[in-house]
Amino acid sequence: MRLMDCHTHTQFSVDSEADIELCVKRAAELGLAAYAITDHCECNRWYSKEHYPDETTYQYFDFGKDFENSVSAVTELKKKHGDMLNLICGVEMGQATHDFEIAEKIVSDTRLDFVLASMHQLPKTEDFCFIDYSSYTIDGIYELCQRYFEELYKLSVWGKFDVLAHLTYFMRYLKLKAGIDLDISRYDDIIADIFRVLAMNGKGIEINTSGIRQGYGDCFPCLKYVKLFREMGGEIVTIGSDSHTVEDIAVNSADGIAIARAAGFSRIAYFKKRKPYFIDIT
Repeated sequence: MRLMDCHTHTQFSVDSEADIELCVKRAAELGLAAYAITDHCECNRWYSKEHYPDETTYQYFDFGKDFENSVSAVTELKKKHGDMLNLICGVEMGQATHDFEIAEKIVSDTRLDFVLASMHQLPKTEDFCFIDYSSYTIDGIYELCQRYFEELYKLSVWGKFDVLAHLTYFMRYLKLKAGIDLDISRYDDIIADIFRVLAMNGKGIEINTSGIRQGYGDCFPCLKYVKLFREMGGEIVTIGSDSHTVEDIAVNSADGIAIARAAGFSRIAYFKKRKPYFIDIT
């Protein structure tokens, strides 16, 4: 079957230098059924540094400019390449719960086909990828993760997005940076609550395949939680590589599809004009 990739980054993301024209060319060469560009837009850093005088973490701002640059570029590329590629104008919207006013501004942009919602950091806390975990006790790490899932629950109740990205995002850094392979089963109840809210409101979750190529060894989330989403009534799953280079586009997408199938899903989704479209995987 044809693959798809609904989570990718280009030159308009702070942590990527992937040329957007080459990304589109690569997606077309791969014959992807759907290809979404979802550059980063962190709601808590929409404005310039001067707007956040008390912010001491993650010193990159002006995501509002990145958002406009990305969405404008993809909108033009859709006109240019629409006959050869199912190109989706998306965004990875981070930390909506930190500034709902900005989040509302983002999701109301009619140029968007697709909104991925993510949580890269907690209030007054570094992005999980920058945290020095050696300064935490194991109880402190568990408390941090509890706060993370509580924030995801708050995000899910707000729910003005399409798909929740990489549910277990923090586990990548715990394992690869700190060597901690955390048992998160103690959070199964709140994860089930998150999934129940998402399913009730017709929202989906992402199977993010980046952990496979990066050495983590699994997707975010793993099969156990994709199954749980299904059990809670979830019907929408997307597959995303979280690529930040041209070469990583759609890498391990087949593995993500295999997880969706093993969890009991017979189809995977992509979005156009904020509506889900499905491809059979049986």
